[in-house]
Amino acid sequence: MGSNKMEGSSAPTIRRDPYEVLCVSRDSSDQEIKTAYRKLALKYHPDKNVSNPEAAELFKEVAYSYSILSDPEKRRHYDNAGFEAIDAEGMDMEIDLSNLGTVNTMFAALFSKLGVPIKTTISANVLEEALNGTVTVRPLPIGTSVSGKVEKQCAHFFGVTINDQQAEAGIVVRVTSTAQSKFKLLYFEQDTNGGYGLALQEDSEKTGKVTSAGMYFLHFQVYRMDSTLNAIAIAKDPESAFFKRLEGLQPCEVSELKAGTHIFAVYGDNFFKTATYTIEALCAKSYEDNSQKLKDIEAQILRKRKELREFEIEYRKALARFQEATNRYSQEKQSVDELLKQRDAIHSSFTVTKTLSTSSVSGNNLSNGSSSKVPGEDSKGESPAEDGSSDGKDKSAKKKWFNLNLKGSDKKAV
Repeated sequence: MGSNKMEGSSAPTIRRDPYEVLCVSRDSSDQEIKTAYRKLALKYHPDKNVSNPEAAELFKEVAYSYSILSDPEKRRHYDNAGFEAIDAEGMDMEIDLSNLGTVNTMFAALFSKLGVPIKTTISANVLEEALNGTVTVRPLPIGTSVSGKVEKQCAHFFGVTINDQQAEAGIVVRVTSTAQSKFKLLYFEQDTNGGYGLALQEDSEKTGKVTSAGMYFLHFQVYRMDSTLNAIAIAKDPESAFFKRLEGLQPCEVSELKAGTHIFAVYGDNFFKTATYTIEALCAKSYEDNSQKLKDIEAQILRKRKELREFEIEYRKALARFQEATNRYSQEKQSVDELLKQRDAIHSSFTVTKTLSTSSVSGNNLSNGSSSKVPGEDSKGESPAEDGSSDGKDKSAKKKWFNLNLKGSDKKAV
């Protein structure tokens, strides 16, 4: 469960104080901010102001202001340091599929299929019909379920009537889809004019082979997981993905219901096709053990989130030390290799062998006839038998060997 954010929450060209834009004070409650935003968003929504470009800019400004004040962390940053803190923190946004067009919808569907969480908002037409009280509300008795198919960007409304005992025990409303459809579970509060104002919404999440969403009014604080916040945090720092897994945990704004009829709706959030769903309303009286288990596990998760925040600081310090040690290892290895290389070069300098350059010089001197010769070499070199070549020596040797063999042959013949 969580507050609804509108599409187009990108920053307008000229930014005004969000409190001024929404006409609320700095000490306004979350509910007061939400109510002010919904009225202005409906007033300036592009669907209702097709020929008024000024309304589109005002709508963008309202959406952007609400995206700041509806998030406790961003609101705190803004209160402390203004827009600079918001720019440093980064912003997420939601889109209205009814305004995307076919091509952009296809891209959004593709990214969603690849696992990129895309936050979508509720069509202004659905919200306006609810505010006007012109929607059809079907009964959903406690302990029953209803299955159906809802068109994209449309909603099916249900009325859940509970008595005092059931209200005291707690109520659970869940929606599932075996077809893994995308949808939103909505909760509306009765307005003074007889219509219904959106109070809570829960986006479907894939759990196993189904998609599901639930609202738990059990008289204790229940939390919802905002996967988009996790994805944004991970994108900013992939190494901290593990530590950010629980950061998307957001407290639900309503923890109990009073006796009476309460309005819920299933909103089709598929990109192209209808959403198949089953909605059921349960009294927690029959699930007391499960309620206690949920309360215990929520407390454990909160403690674990706190522990992870502390451990992340410790981990970062250890990682920095490890990186420092790794860098030093590389530097020391390079230094040792260089010292040993210099040592080998010095060892090699202790030799009588001339260098290549010296040998080349000696070779040149020999060719110029400046080098000394062994006495008697000149006469040997001028011998006509050897003719100054090794080939002559080889032929002479062969001739003597041939003559010896012939002499031996002659003796045998005689």
